[in-house]
Amino acid sequence: MAGTSSPVPQVHVLATGGTIAGAQIQDRARGYKAAAFSVDALIAAVPQVAELARIDVEQVAAIGSQDMDDETWLKLAARTQAALDRAEIDGAVITHGTDTMEETAFFLNLVVRSEKPVVLVGAMRPATAISADGPMNLYNAVAVAAYPEARGRGVLVVANDEIHFAREVAKTNTTQVGTFRSTHRGLAGLVNGGRLHLYAPAVRRHTYRSEFSVENLTRMPRVDIVYAHAGMGRGLIDAAVEGGAEGIVIAGVGDGNIAAPAQRAAADAARQGIVVVRSSRTGGGVVERNIEVDDDRLGFVTADELNPQKARVLLMLGLTRTRDVAALQELFYTY
Repeated sequence: MAGTSSPVPQVHVLATGGTIAGAQIQDRARGYKAAAFSVDALIAAVPQVAELARIDVEQVAAIGSQDMDDETWLKLAARTQAALDRAEIDGAVITHGTDTMEETAFFLNLVVRSEKPVVLVGAMRPATAISADGPMNLYNAVAVAAYPEARGRGVLVVANDEIHFAREVAKTNTTQVGTFRSTHRGLAGLVNGGRLHLYAPAVRRHTYRSEFSVENLTRMPRVDIVYAHAGMGRGLIDAAVEGGAEGIVIAGVGDGNIAAPAQRAAADAARQGIVVVRSSRTGGGVVERNIEVDDDRLGFVTADELNPQKARVLLMLGLTRTRDVAALQELFYTY
């Protein structure tokens, strides 16, 4: 059950926009504009959060999450860290669009150095929609962030009465409110009307145990994702190399596989010092080393359980520390 002991917990809410702050366009019931409402308006729409925690707010960005970028990530991470470093703050909630929420959550899971809860929350329906899901999602997110036993579990995502680990969660449906799934290791817990039921903690390294940090980091290495398909040639991989990619994540078929011409292009890229990570477009499973592809000979890294978009996040951060393929592979086993 959510804690309400005295003194009342204090939660810092950082807003970035998204559908949770969206408003429908006049005369278009299905269309809407993301990030139309401020964070103050979101909090005012859920006065019940005052029963859970004292709230202070900060508007970090006002965008749809399809426009989330490295610059905003670095700013958001810095502002989240600054909030959590304040002794009076017990946890943080970040309002965010659902399109790239899993990537932002995983990025913060790797760079925020704190045991305090960090909870990302969004909505699949804009704030003005019939049966908008944002208010209850936000109420539940504050409950999780204010709950002492949520400490030390890494960055979490709250939606549809479910609590997800940042590493495990993925968006799986374009419009349904139950879009988020944690397919590998399951849910972090449930939250219903502010009442929490937490399950086992995360098993991979995160947050306060992570070796990554955004301190003094002003840019992120460029990493491109290339999507594999039947009849794939080498053109997309060559284009990524020519465009200046420092790393390439292959969203491979099956166990991270690509057609022979594309594999030759990837091997050429690896010989040039560009790190190539094989992941899978399937949405589940582990990409193993040296099964159908001789990763040792070709100099590839495999993504283990991470989907392509999260493999990209880890590779970007990994490249801020090392270019050694063996060391980068170990990161994928660790995080």
